[in-house]
Amino acid sequence: MHEFAQWLQATAVSVGIQSVEWIIPLLQSIHIVMIGVVFISILMISLRVLGKTRSDETFEQVWNRFAPWMWSGLVVMAGTGLTLIVGEPVREFTALSFWLKMGLIVVAVTSTFAFGRTLRPLARAAVGRAPGTEFSAATKLAVAGTLVVWLAIIFLGRAIAYDVEVWGKLSLHS
Repeated sequence: MHEFAQWLQATAVSVGIQSVEWIIPLLQSIHIVMIGVVFISILMISLRVLGKTRSDETFEQVWNRFAPWMWSGLVVMAGTGLTLIVGEPVREFTALSFWLKMGLIVVAVTSTFAFGRTLRPLARAAVGRAPGTEFSAATKLAVAGTLVVWLAIIFLGRAIAYDVEVWGKLSLHS
């Protein structure tokens, strides 16, 4: 992987990204703002499932309000993230935090997509029940677990810059 990262870093596109000193900080800023948009959207949906907020609205109303922000934010994050990878491939590909983050993103996006597909029918079937009681304890636990995964993604994204300090000998840099 290190050889591929070095090759990618020497390509014209990567060199172009590296040679304009404001591009990477700008992309990082956009990426960070988008993780905020995505996380807050998921947090609002999750808090509705947990019955902690927006109890005057159905789950579907909350989903329909926040899901477009979440999915749009994920698209922007994917674009900025891929550009950052091309701009700094050695830094990214040699960071354990990067690989853990990528694995957790697959888990988080898959579970979030699954929630949208499975929770809306469950909520429709539970019309008339008190908000927060439409969903089982197992569903609420899964939603809370997904929030923890998103928090881990945020932490790991920040930890990429400090991979050796965070992971010590486990870091792929060492």
